[in-house]
Amino acid sequence: MSDEIANMADSSATAAVNNGAINGKNTAFFLCDVQEKFRPAMLYFKEIVEVSSKLVQASRILSVPLIVTEQNPDGLGKTVQELNIGHAHKVFSKTKFSMITPEVLKEMRFLCSGALECVVLFGLEAHVCIEQTAIELRSQGIQVHIVADATTSRSQEDRLLAFERMRQSGCFISTCESVLFKLLGDKNHPKFHEMRPFFKTTSPNTGLVSKI
Repeated sequence: MSDEIANMADSSATAAVNNGAINGKNTAFFLCDVQEKFRPAMLYFKEIVEVSSKLVQASRILSVPLIVTEQNPDGLGKTVQELNIGHAHKVFSKTKFSMITPEVLKEMRFLCSGALECVVLFGLEAHVCIEQTAIELRSQGIQVHIVADATTSRSQEDRLLAFERMRQSGCFISTCESVLFKLLGDKNHPKFHEMRPFFKTTSPNTGLVSKI
């Protein structure tokens, strides 16, 4: 009987994740290419970095592994200084647009004690590196939550249409605050008080519209 109950619980947890829940024990954050040379070109860059900072800090507080990539860092610079990625599980340089390089794919096998089932994905650019990363993650059977207010492109058209294409691919399009509350799940979560400052003010306007 106990085995049946355990199997039912596992099945229920899997169904919840497939329907948009986030299980912190089996989740990783992927920060994609938020680098210095992109600063002048990206829409709402300052605001995107502000929201990304909440996610990066939350990954540390909640012990969610953080994977960071940097696109051609010799030419485009390192991750912006506003984002403290000192606790990141690993930082990978890349030339491939998708974050899922052979090195990252290999590392994914060890994340969450080998039980990675969900990735919270954010960064640059929505219609290029983020979209290609999302497609590869979905092909690996990983559930993907795109943090829309921490993800941008050079044009709003490319950004919003990328969100729509990723939704069609089975991704969840979410916001920073929604993701963080899903990770906490309960006001009595032991880290709730450490996380509370993130909710005292709403995220800045990043140009999202009611239908994305």
